[in-house]
Amino acid sequence: MELNGAKILYTIHTNIPLLGDFKITQTLVSTWIVMALLSGFAIWLGHDLKLENVSKRQAAAEFIVTRLEQFVHDNMGFHFDQYIPLVGAIFALSIGCNLISVVGLWSPTADLNTEAAWAIVVFVLIMYYKIKTNGILAYLKGLLDPIFIMAPINVLSEISTPVSMAFRHFGNILSGTVISTLLYWALASLSHVIFGWLPGVLGQFPFLQVGLPAILSLYFDIFSGLMQAFIFALLTTIYISTGFPQEEYERRKAKRKKALHTA
Repeated sequence: MELNGAKILYTIHTNIPLLGDFKITQTLVSTWIVMALLSGFAIWLGHDLKLENVSKRQAAAEFIVTRLEQFVHDNMGFHFDQYIPLVGAIFALSIGCNLISVVGLWSPTADLNTEAAWAIVVFVLIMYYKIKTNGILAYLKGLLDPIFIMAPINVLSEISTPVSMAFRHFGNILSGTVISTLLYWALASLSHVIFGWLPGVLGQFPFLQVGLPAILSLYFDIFSGLMQAFIFALLTTIYISTGFPQEEYERRKAKRKKALHTA
């Protein structure tokens, strides 16, 4: 039994300094497949929309959009509506990448590079709103609180946000993959021990591997995959919103409104 990471399917030699060669891996191919499927699904849901006599397809699309808007409003407030597509994209992509293993393809979220890329995007947005709210000097000064000797710890605290997001998602998905593989191997060995006395082909047939792995995948591949996608999307909304809280938004909105009336 072997447990390996994503395989390199093809290498494009670029001879670019520092960047090196471009490697097409199972993670990259599976991610492309998921994105293509999600894009096709979104186009199918969103085409030929009507104001009256809506179809079940349109009703399903409106339900998804409404629930996504409510999710963002509940966790971020109403001043982050521009990030509804981002949160929805991360949530849908995470679900697709988690569940694609059900059909036998490599799960992109079993590769740390996938979660790291998502976490970096969220981290950049967090830094943007923190600096936008307080200014670059105030942000840098905040790293020295309560005393300057705490600066290294405060910097590590900032960096730990994307690291914890990436490793939390990656660890849960990878652990499910590893446990499923170990159980599948253990069932094969146990089947040989119990039924190995049977004559001919019957003694070699892995009876215990029929049906039981599918039941186990209901949790490790489906339930856990959906749960981890939800948690990652939830953390995305919480971390971004903490950089620009509702109170600050309302204060600036009132200030702009007052300035307009004064002018």
